[in-house]
Amino acid sequence: MAEETAAAGNATPPQGASVPVEGNSAPRQAGAAPNGGAGVPATGPVTAAASGVGGDEATVSGDAGVDAGAVTSAPAVASGDAAPAAPASKAGRNLPAALAVGMTLGLSLIAILLWAPEVLIGVIAVAMAVATWEVSKRLREADVLVPRIPLILGGQAIIWLAWPAGSQGVLGAFGATTLVLMVWRLFDHGLQATPRNYLRDTAISIFTLAWIPLLASFAVLLLLEDDGNLRVLTFMILVVCSDVGGYVAGVLFGKHPMVPAVSPKKSWEGFGGSLVFSVIGGLLTVTLLLQANSMIGVLLGVGLVVVATTGDLIESQVKRELGIKDMGTLLPGHGGIMDRLDSMLPSAFVSWLVLTALL
Repeated sequence: MAEETAAAGNATPPQGASVPVEGNSAPRQAGAAPNGGAGVPATGPVTAAASGVGGDEATVSGDAGVDAGAVTSAPAVASGDAAPAAPASKAGRNLPAALAVGMTLGLSLIAILLWAPEVLIGVIAVAMAVATWEVSKRLREADVLVPRIPLILGGQAIIWLAWPAGSQGVLGAFGATTLVLMVWRLFDHGLQATPRNYLRDTAISIFTLAWIPLLASFAVLLLLEDDGNLRVLTFMILVVCSDVGGYVAGVLFGKHPMVPAVSPKKSWEGFGGSLVFSVIGGLLTVTLLLQANSMIGVLLGVGLVVVATTGDLIESQVKRELGIKDMGTLLPGHGGIMDRLDSMLPSAFVSWLVLTALL
């Protein structure tokens, strides 16, 4: 990805001296290269200016350190006897692995939507269970004691009750699970123990319930409507268009960060690329797949770019506060399941809202 590195001064520190790196990284010996590549004087801020694919696809400056493969403009410092490593992709990931996993998942979901759409409900349920487990595990590592059992079981109830009972089933399951979470966290250490951080942990538990299974349930509600498989396929195509457009424009032209305090890699150029790709995708899919007014495609394309980008930023901030790069390691080149769902989840709700209201 296109990133710029600002180095303080032009002097090269003497061999063996510690060089402070901005963020939480430990001091590095002068002459040692980050990630095995050419060393970069790192006393100034590192700003990632390109948009990535889906979640945190680039190495984030500050907390995550400096990715030698992502630097596009910086004076090089001799790395001594260190053996040079293979250059990393600008995405900060194993790009071939990421593409292979993405293509496999995409083709599998398309096949399910075209030939066995009801199977998608089970796929969504499993994915939400894994994503909830990933997030709750990371939260517990940060000493946020969210109740995992009621979170996962309640999330399954939200997903599956959407099938026979529609939005009423979703709302009822969400309300019931919220009450269970509140009571569970109150007494999870026994009747004699005083709860610690009860308000914080309960609030984050309900946030997780709404963030993952509640938003995912709108994909199930969308699937159950007339031509629901094509509606779900439309919203999935538009999210991919947004990701690809943002990645391409960000890598090629990204110079101006959108919200560097939250996600330094997001650029306005990448956002513009997402808009162009998603609007074109909306025009084509709504017209050709749904046989509807093309202006609905324009509205849907713009709306999904906004919420998909926001969803990515929300997960970036959550991971920043937890001090992690990925929610999990299940998907090579991507991270965890949740790292692929950050933009899909809010997009499912907006797609359901727009298509239900206008079609």
